[in-house]
Amino acid sequence: MTLDVKELEQQLGQCATTAAALRKRLGERIVGHAEVVELVLTALFAGGHVLLEGVPGIGKTLLVRTLADSLDAAYQRIQFTPDLMPADVTGTTIFHEGPDSARSFQFREGPIFANIVLADEINRATPKTQSALLEAMEERQVTADRVSRPLPDPFMVLATQNPLEMEGTYPLPEAQLDRFLYKIAVPVPSEEELVEIIDRAAGTVTEPTAPVCTAAEAANYTRLAREVVLTEDVRRLIARFVLSTHPESEGSSERVRRCVRYGASPRAALALALGLKVRALMAGRPHVERDDIPALFKPALRHRIALNFEGEAEGLTPDTLLDEVLDSVPLR
Repeated sequence: MTLDVKELEQQLGQCATTAAALRKRLGERIVGHAEVVELVLTALFAGGHVLLEGVPGIGKTLLVRTLADSLDAAYQRIQFTPDLMPADVTGTTIFHEGPDSARSFQFREGPIFANIVLADEINRATPKTQSALLEAMEERQVTADRVSRPLPDPFMVLATQNPLEMEGTYPLPEAQLDRFLYKIAVPVPSEEELVEIIDRAAGTVTEPTAPVCTAAEAANYTRLAREVVLTEDVRRLIARFVLSTHPESEGSSERVRRCVRYGASPRAALALALGLKVRALMAGRPHVERDDIPALFKPALRHRIALNFEGEAEGLTPDTLLDEVLDSVPLR
């Protein structure tokens, strides 16, 4: 879309108001996790998918369900298990006999045909079933019986995984991890947050309220984000940050060259650039600010770099290395 200055300012203001209302609505159901909520909303307006990693019982499922309710969006939850088949996700063709004895094969849509899809414990399904999400997440369509069927707009997958219990799991391959715009680490609540959670659970159950906006409006904000200005110097800064995670890059640190097997892909740069545009959009600004880079850097890159044997032997994590990269590359 191409908007004049007045129309752009008006729509930026509307988006900022909507984002604030969504933060408030999610905050009414979710205790704490302000950074997680902000990143999920950023991914929503960016049109991307999110991998939520955290121990069970800290509100990941409630966050996704509340988001869908706030958008009045079609919502589906898929519980991933070792016996889940690809057709259980995408749908299957069934034999149908009509009331007039007319017989035909009809495609029955799977739970992937929704605006907001919760892929719960995604690493518990086999690689064959995990791969069923690849086309849907990347191409936003499902192909069955040589027929491609578009998914709803907007379409967002929020997948969860438990970082502690690895028995009976199938770690996501790099190709599928790269499909997620952000990997968000969901922390354990603090003492004060736990007290508030207990207080809310013991109190009166509140009835659901009206949605903040529609799914169609959220999709429109995704298109509006393209209108936000990303200057040449910020584009170069993003490229410098991403290249600093590559061991063969001239600008990488000694520890990156020694401990990283491969660095972040070009999708990491796109995730940073688009996320910066969305953060400006949600703040009502027509241009990005480089000071937003640290907030998006680790969620956009932590699942896109791999440590080598030496890095793992030292007990390093991707977050540790990314913190060093943030410190080594000046924002200005």
